[in-house]
Parts: sequence; structure tokens; C-alpha cells
Amino acid sequence: MTTVEPLDPPPSGRTSELSARSGTRVGIAEEPETLDSQQRLGTLVREHFAFVWRVLRRLGLSESDADDAAQQVFLSASRRLADIGVGSERGFLFSTAVNVAAHAHRSRRRWQELPESEIDNRRDSVPGAEELIDRRRARELLDEILEAMPMELRLVFVLFEVEQLTMAEIARMVEVPPGTVASRLRRAREDFASRVKRIEAKLGFPGGKR
Repeated sequence: MTTVEPLDPPPSGRTSELSARSGTRVGIAEEPETLDSQQRLGTLVREHFAFVWRVLRRLGLSESDADDAAQQVFLSASRRLADIGVGSERGFLFSTAVNVAAHAHRSRRRWQELPESEIDNRRDSVPGAEELIDRRRARELLDEILEAMPMELRLVFVLFEVEQLTMAEIARMVEVPPGTVASRLRRAREDFASRVKRIEAKLGFPGGKR
């Protein structure tokens, strides 16, 4: 089975901060009509912000862009609360995140994440410089591989291998039959493995080892 190291969550202390900020901005931009709506929106942000943020990162957005895009996702949710069925919240947020990420890629080609940002955001943990470089490069390679994969394969791969969702959950979220999910996952694993091998060969790491 393919092993993928989970993406780091939003830097320490920022998950709750960004969740609260998202909820505040959503409330200001699109005032829910009732207290129930406000409570439901707050629950969506608290329970699903980290998931939405990770999906946006795996779809190729930088940390800062993922912050902004996540807020756009919840802004969209605030406008369509009445259309989001109970139990289908995660699926709605996921599909919205995919659309927001696609738009961000189209409109933000001129901006690149600064290499120092990954280090700056993790200074509190004070790992060695060599370890930081290795971690950053590993994430960069993984992002590079995922970005090169066809979107339909990438989505299934990320949801199963990284988010650890079941095939049934993915089928409901992506709105395809379970058999299609299984087929796409198999193809995604093959695609991922072949890209890893090509990178290893290019870098001169036979068998993945120096």
C-alpha cells in the first residue's frame, strides 16, 4: 500500500485563530438570518476548517493562499447554508474547495511561496537546519507529484491515502460509484509510484535510497 506522510496541519496556534477569523469574516460578509444559521456556520468552521485547509494545500496552494481560500470556501457555505443537507456538509465543503483552488491557480500564477516561509512558520520547534531542508524538500516533491497527477486521480488519492476516508465516503463526496473510486485509486497509486520512480532515477537514488 502506498504510504504518504500526512500534511502538516496549520502552524501551531493558527487553526483555532484562522477558524475564528473565518467565522468572523463570514458573519460580517454574509450575515446568517437566524441564530440557528449562525450556530451551524460556526460548527462547520470549527469541525471542518482543518480538513478544508489540508485539501487546499494538497491541491497546490501555499499556506497563505490556503488561508484565504479556506475563508472563501466558508463564505460560500454561509451563502448556501439552506442548500447544504445535514450529513453532506463535508462533501459540499470539499467540492467548493476544489473549485476555489482551481480558480486560485488560474488567477495566481505570478505569486510563488517564499522558500523561507516553511522555516519561519516552524521556528518554535527548532529542528536542525538539515532536517528542515529535508522536510521542506519532501513536501515540495510530494506537492509536485500530486500537482502533475490528473485531477480525478489526485482527488481520490488525497482523500484515501492522506485524509484516510473510506471508499464509500469518497464515492459520496466525489459523487461517483464505489467501483469508480476503486478504479481511480488503483490508477492513482500506479501513477504516483511511477512518478516517484522517475524522480528517484532523476535524482540518482536507486531504490529510493542514497
